[in-house]
Amino acid sequence: MFKSIAKKFLELVLFFLILSFVSFCLLKLVPGDPVRSILRVDDVAVSNQQIMNMRSQLGLDQPLPVQYGKWLVQLLQFDFGQSYLTHRPVFTEFMEKLPYTLLLTGGSLFIMLLIALPLGTMAALYRTRWIDRASRVFALIGSSIPSFWLGLLFIEWFAVKLRILPSMGEGTAFHLVLPSLTLGLAMAAVYVRMIRASLIESSGQDFIKAAQARGISPIRIFFRHMLRHSLVPLITVFSESIGSLLGGTVVIEVLFAYPGLGKWIVDAIAARDYPIIQGYTVFMAAFIVCINILVELSYRWVNPEIALKEKRLS
Repeated sequence: MFKSIAKKFLELVLFFLILSFVSFCLLKLVPGDPVRSILRVDDVAVSNQQIMNMRSQLGLDQPLPVQYGKWLVQLLQFDFGQSYLTHRPVFTEFMEKLPYTLLLTGGSLFIMLLIALPLGTMAALYRTRWIDRASRVFALIGSSIPSFWLGLLFIEWFAVKLRILPSMGEGTAFHLVLPSLTLGLAMAAVYVRMIRASLIESSGQDFIKAAQARGISPIRIFFRHMLRHSLVPLITVFSESIGSLLGGTVVIEVLFAYPGLGKWIVDAIAARDYPIIQGYTVFMAAFIVCINILVELSYRWVNPEIALKEKRLS
């Protein structure tokens, strides 16, 4: 395990160096000028000298390798710079937005598990029956409906017509209901099929048949063997879902005017706020890599056979 962690750490360092360079260079190729956005050239008369002074103040008049080198040195010192518009540290703004996205992520995953786990399990245990057919219809419809359109329907039903839930903003737990429900239902449609397929595959394994032949109770077989074996592919997809949600579900956050990371980065892109965009990229890469490392380590607990194979190879 320690060798695996050390190897992952070296891969992580190399990954961040490549990611930081590529994202920095690509950002400079994006159309638009942050200086003009800061000075509001379209609204206020600004001289060329003011534009040049602001560009020099921000260091944007220097060669690209010099800009990247300075930013990388700051990054290694855990200094993510300051926003061009608010003049506040990027890390401070990120930590202010992160709790909102974490709440939305938790609410979405809770709704997804609340629907997908029992429905997918029942569909696997009672194949070809009405619950199985209902789960497949739900999965088909849920996968076909775009999440933003589903969100608009929820706003129309629950906020405009029934007026029982707020449609945008934050402040109370009720503000989380509609965006969490939108994301949770969209994910549940995918996970119902995966849970069903994974459990059906596990039920046909030789060790399950051997456990049944020994007279072990069906409940123990299900929770101790079948469910545990089927978790390996589900954990992989689950980690991707967490990374996607933590990265900020941009469309949903913008649709519900929810002040999370997704809306934060959209506003930064519109304003050409380079420090926020660069900091966001690094933060999200760190989150996703850490989640993947935890997932790979969890494989050894869920399926001890993986650890035994690695031990034989070493």
